[in-house]
Amino acid sequence: MAAVPYEKPKAAGAERWLSRISPRQVLVYVLLCMGAALVLIPFLWMVSTSLKTLDQLFTTQINFIPNPIAPQNYFEVWDRLREINSEMTFTRIMANTLFITVLAMFGEIFSASLVAYGFSRFQWRGRDALFALMLATVMIPGIVTRVPGFLIWRELGLLDTYDPLTWPSLFAWGPLFVFLMRQFFLSIPRDIEEAAIMDGANTAQIYLYIMLPLIKPVLLAIAVLSFQGNWNNFQGPLLYISTPERFPLAVAMRFFDQSLSKEAPQWHYMMAMATMMAAPILALYFAAQRQFIEGINVGAVKG
Repeated sequence: MAAVPYEKPKAAGAERWLSRISPRQVLVYVLLCMGAALVLIPFLWMVSTSLKTLDQLFTTQINFIPNPIAPQNYFEVWDRLREINSEMTFTRIMANTLFITVLAMFGEIFSASLVAYGFSRFQWRGRDALFALMLATVMIPGIVTRVPGFLIWRELGLLDTYDPLTWPSLFAWGPLFVFLMRQFFLSIPRDIEEAAIMDGANTAQIYLYIMLPLIKPVLLAIAVLSFQGNWNNFQGPLLYISTPERFPLAVAMRFFDQSLSKEAPQWHYMMAMATMMAAPILALYFAAQRQFIEGINVGAVKG
């Protein structure tokens, strides 16, 4: 009787998968999970606190799931705010925030794209030196320009208005946005422009109808970054706006906190306002996640 050769049993799918993982990959996954936890745990705690009652706030037990859940905090916080100032309604605060954010966002996109187009598609004396000087302004701390800016707007008589928060966006106040758009413009072949010129298109038509549609990914990425920056802007409105009826959401939160400082801390109301402030940013990011990542990657790598 012939001997049957011994065959080693095949490893299970899970064992084969584990055998292909190196210690380096395990370390990377562990670090990524730790980083995700550092970001998610405070956010989950904020949402959890916004759904708690006052009795659940000051306990020694850590409880992420409130019992009972109090979704009415999201409505009661605006009632409490109206008790402090009858003009500070949910509609007014959100309208103020959206007005500042959307106007500044479109101003930044338009001005940054126009400046980036000039830096990338035209040859003129001193272009590279001026571009380097513009990028160097990134290293200037924002606090350095706060006092001169405040004095300028005061001399113009435009304090307690939205002008200091919106008009500067028309002057390409985001050098990093200009850099990303310039890199994207440089990746577009010049043959497209030459063909358009031969068809009779002028510079403005090439910019509006040819170049801007080609850089939609980076435009969307910059729109998300600009929206987030202006939506969360706290120092600007705090410095220039003094009328509570004109406060955006970031300053209204601080105003609400200070007005209740004589009482017990109303953390459930504060976390409800903070969650409402974070929700539009998260929704915008997840809606444009693919285009956002594409725009950042292409704009930063090509050139």
